[in-house]
Amino acid sequence: MGTETKNILGTPYRGTQMKITVKVSRFNPKVDEKPYYQEYSIEADPMDRVLDLLMYIKRFQDGTLAFRKSCAHGICGSDAMRINGRERLACKTLVKDVSVRDGDTIIVEPLRNLPVERDLMVRQSDFFEKYRSVKPFLISAQEPAEKERLQSPEQRAKFDDATKCILCAACYSACPVISGKNSDFIGPAAIVQAARFLDDNRDTGFEERLFALDDKNGVWPCENHFHCTLVCPRGIKVTKLINLTKQKIKKYRKERGEHIHDGSP
Repeated sequence: MGTETKNILGTPYRGTQMKITVKVSRFNPKVDEKPYYQEYSIEADPMDRVLDLLMYIKRFQDGTLAFRKSCAHGICGSDAMRINGRERLACKTLVKDVSVRDGDTIIVEPLRNLPVERDLMVRQSDFFEKYRSVKPFLISAQEPAEKERLQSPEQRAKFDDATKCILCAACYSACPVISGKNSDFIGPAAIVQAARFLDDNRDTGFEERLFALDDKNGVWPCENHFHCTLVCPRGIKVTKLINLTKQKIKKYRKERGEHIHDGSP
């Protein structure tokens, strides 16, 4: 009997073996003046994930390669990076999604708009500081009746889309406003987190979140490029939630005869 060919995971190949070049952005601020690319050659199955390729490189070719991963099932969001120029989760991106023929090159880079700590790892401090500014937790002026705050399926469905966010920062990286006009823009992910609670009938924290949302760096810098929606690995309608939040703020200010800080002169 012949020897069964196995892929980089040690399981039988499910497709045709492909010779892939993985071109990885490398940068160690302690020793490097600027980022550079390093290439690795791998034989991969089209059904292998890009994360599998990076793990193989780390284990068998170059132990110095740095990247984040955790659940490896598209839930934690820790392995978000740019693959062939687009923000993706490495654990959900198959070789066949970004490579079509033998000898192709897959380019892997860190997320944009966040400083690189090392190689594919970015410093997330600013991202989470903006996230915390919208008070991403339930705020209620009323004590729950009996044991809990009851909610109908219809009420729950109103904010279901926003609950899918895994804080991977793919939308933050893809945002052309942050990378171009306004690096202080609070960003898509933070607004999605705010929208999750603004649409929750149990929450009464709208006014407490206005300080961060109704600001020149809050919701108003968004220009509806839709890049955030296109790259979201959970399929969240990010731009729609941003616009709905703008509408809530405008309605609130209008009802009180107050100034609407919408970025206009």
